[in-house]
Amino acid sequence: MTRFVMKLPDLGEGTVSAEVMAWKVSVGDLVAEDQPLAEMATDKAVVEVPSPVSGRVLSITGKPGDTIAVGAELVVFETEVAAAPARSPAVVAVGHPSGHPAGTGGRVRASPATRRRAREAGVDLASVAGSGLGGRILAADLAGALAVVPAGDAVEELPVIGIRRLIAQRMTEAKRNAAHFAYVEEVDVTELEALRSHLNASAPEGGPPLSYLPFVVAALARVLRDFPQCNAHYDAARNVLLRHRAVHAGIATQTPDGLKVPVVRDAGGLGLQALAGEIRRVTAAARSGHARREELSGSTITVTSLGKLGGIVSTPILNTPELAIVGINKAVERVVVHDGKITVRRIMNLSSSFDHRFIDGFDAAAMIQALKARLEHPATIFID
Repeated sequence: MTRFVMKLPDLGEGTVSAEVMAWKVSVGDLVAEDQPLAEMATDKAVVEVPSPVSGRVLSITGKPGDTIAVGAELVVFETEVAAAPARSPAVVAVGHPSGHPAGTGGRVRASPATRRRAREAGVDLASVAGSGLGGRILAADLAGALAVVPAGDAVEELPVIGIRRLIAQRMTEAKRNAAHFAYVEEVDVTELEALRSHLNASAPEGGPPLSYLPFVVAALARVLRDFPQCNAHYDAARNVLLRHRAVHAGIATQTPDGLKVPVVRDAGGLGLQALAGEIRRVTAAARSGHARREELSGSTITVTSLGKLGGIVSTPILNTPELAIVGINKAVERVVVHDGKITVRRIMNLSSSFDHRFIDGFDAAAMIQALKARLEHPATIFID
């Protein structure tokens, strides 16, 4: 028998460490080469780390929430023959963690759904008697255990790990380091709504309907050509501003793991249908956990929208190192004065935030006014 030590591999893009999200094996398990061992979270995505060898697991390092350095011991195996240490296991992007425990004793048998329910309820599955084959804990077993837990003033402890911890860190850093200021403007989208409704009515049957989002992104991509200071990054380490010619639009997306920002590359180079399709593709990939790491980084400005939950006004936090974020609020019919007459028009607010260290209030207001003009006259949205 040979003892083989697997070290945490470089998970890409210069990663120096990763956070343990979930273990898929326990001490004593027999594993095959390329079998998934663990889910690890980097600052870009959750990735699945496979085994480089076949053998028995002697030890594992870290529990969910622990950070492991690249090159540090991760798993120790007992193998029949010496494995080639030069081989680095491939990693695969995955969705939210499966919840498999990292216990160092006997393995608890349960389905991912049962593990998730137990974790949410704060129940240690090791304390639940399983009635399934081989002691497997069934949903009914967990339900029975929960039934004897006093309801009372129970407190549920949820460790802040993985994507949620990363979101918390980034939001805190962005709010602390960037000099946020908000600018809100109302936009009359009556004509835009008429165009959107017409295009949706004439679209092939079964096709996904157009939302306001692709129109806003298309208009924004053209407006930013005159406001390059709003399509930029601040590199704090070098104290340098990086202005981008292409608009790589980040689309703030709610996922089961928390907020992610998949990216639509060169949004200004896409037609309306292509842009709408790309927005749907990257947001769906983010929600399902199948977005590639390169699809979750590199945005130059972010657009955020809560759709029908968008409210009247919001104050979005910058997606640093970006310097601007445009928020879309709910479009509703309001009584307004239009062309000197009291009438009902469809109005939507744009709530945007900017980094006042590098963008003056005048430039921010001028950019939003230019965006407003294009949205209120939708025939101009795609005019370069």
